[in-house]
Amino acid sequence: MTQNSPRLNLPYLQPAQAQKHVTHNEALRALDLVVQLSVASLNATVPPATPQQGETHAIGAAPTGDWAGHAGKLAAWLDNAWHFLTPDVGWRAWDQGADKLMVWDGSAWVEPPVSTQNLNGVGIATGSDSTNRLAVRSPATLLTHEGSGHQLKINKASAGDTASLLFQSNWTGYAEMGLSGSTDFSIKVSPDGGSWVEALRFDAATGGVGGSAVQSSADDITSGRLMRADYGYGPGNVLGTVSETNGAPTGAVIERGSSANGDYVRFADGTQICTATLGGVGCTSAIGALFASGSATWDFPISFASGSVPALSGNGGGIGRFIGFDVPSDSQAIYQVMAASSDASTIAPTVIAIGRWF
Repeated sequence: MTQNSPRLNLPYLQPAQAQKHVTHNEALRALDLVVQLSVASLNATVPPATPQQGETHAIGAAPTGDWAGHAGKLAAWLDNAWHFLTPDVGWRAWDQGADKLMVWDGSAWVEPPVSTQNLNGVGIATGSDSTNRLAVRSPATLLTHEGSGHQLKINKASAGDTASLLFQSNWTGYAEMGLSGSTDFSIKVSPDGGSWVEALRFDAATGGVGGSAVQSSADDITSGRLMRADYGYGPGNVLGTVSETNGAPTGAVIERGSSANGDYVRFADGTQICTATLGGVGCTSAIGALFASGSATWDFPISFASGSVPALSGNGGGIGRFIGFDVPSDSQAIYQVMAASSDASTIAPTVIAIGRWF
């Protein structure tokens, strides 16, 4: 017999020591088996043909050969024989085949329980630190549902704090989105990670949009900016009610309307055009060498700007007829149809007035 145990190199008591060596060496043999336990195989059933000195196996449920009848025990090859030991609950063994630690629970070898609560940090293929307590190095990260949906929640302590997603390149931030210093949702960009521009901001109370990527005023035509609905024009506000504030358009582009006195068109730049087909008149009253209808008043279908004088034009309604106007006001014009010869036919003249509504 050797003077030391084959696995832990523990000294044996020698025969000259009053025969105490026999029981003491058996204790050392058992210690050599279980201390720093490492098994060549787990749940094994067939003994290896040429085991090495000190080689240990955890026997499975239905062993054969020299292991028959030793299910669930540890088998160690010592001094050219198999020695068996029954593991106790809680014994730990390193599984050489799987490269992992296992624990005997009284009936099987299982992986030791691991606490996942209140960990100082978790690093997956990389290291975590006191700030980045969860760190993942991976081509992609998947968060999927259990049931019907899935939410990713980023919480902050108070409105003045930040809850956001930061996008980096070579560890320099170039874009950020989330709640940055308020409860409004914003998207920010940076050319260098130091200076930041708030491109878009969505007001938490109203849902309104702001930021440097959006028009700041109706006359803001900066290239690349998004048009605000109240500053720009589209199918919904090309036609409608025109309006203005201090000369700046605030309503639709074109407004159309009519009344018993004719039709009108207003444009956002302030131009107004009124048209009408007046009642039929005859030209029978002699005025010098001409013949004329009686004077009449055209009330505009909508007034022009207060105090303004629109330009008037018209067609007498027939060959040789023409229409004349007195100086108009902002709401009406006096007209008379004339002809070179007496004409009793009641022909309707057409008229047009052009001016401004503001």
